[in-house]
Amino acid sequence: MPTPGERIVELCKTYSVSNETLAERSGLSLELIKRITENGHIPDLAPLLKISRALGVRLGTLLDDNESLGPVITRAGVADETPRFITGLPSGASGANGAEERHGLTFKALAADKGGRHMEPFIVDIAVDAEQTKSTHEGEEFIYVLNGNLSLEYGADTHILHAGDSIFYDSIAPHRLLSADQQPVRILAVIYTPA
Repeated sequence: MPTPGERIVELCKTYSVSNETLAERSGLSLELIKRITENGHIPDLAPLLKISRALGVRLGTLLDDNESLGPVITRAGVADETPRFITGLPSGASGANGAEERHGLTFKALAADKGGRHMEPFIVDIAVDAEQTKSTHEGEEFIYVLNGNLSLEYGADTHILHAGDSIFYDSIAPHRLLSADQQPVRILAVIYTPA
């Protein structure tokens, strides 16, 4: 399965967009664009959303293999087998392909093959020692805690959610997700980005 960086390179070639132009259009640094397109760096959601907007594609286009116009069913256990990406601060180690490893939130897509969607549903596993910077992007998010205790930093506030709790918020405010008690956390997250 192609990485988001490989998909971005493919789209840039298709649309004749240079790294410099992509950096300008997305508002991201040229250094970050090159790390993504040349070094296999997988950024957090906010830069991916900015890149998808700059290229005129949905976020899902950077994450998907196939697209279906009908309903998409993800059977139990399938999402666990196919994590789409991992966010978090670099761990300092390199993976098998030479790309830097990240440690933090592992996103597992639940509707990767659904074409034309504006929502991105994920099962997200939050590592005990996840290191996240606050993120901000357009759209809205809905989170339902499946297991564990979640600490959601939203703006200047911190909200603690337990298994069975949910929260809906505007993603434009700086936010990040962490374990509230140094135990693993699993959530259902639905991210909506307007067309």
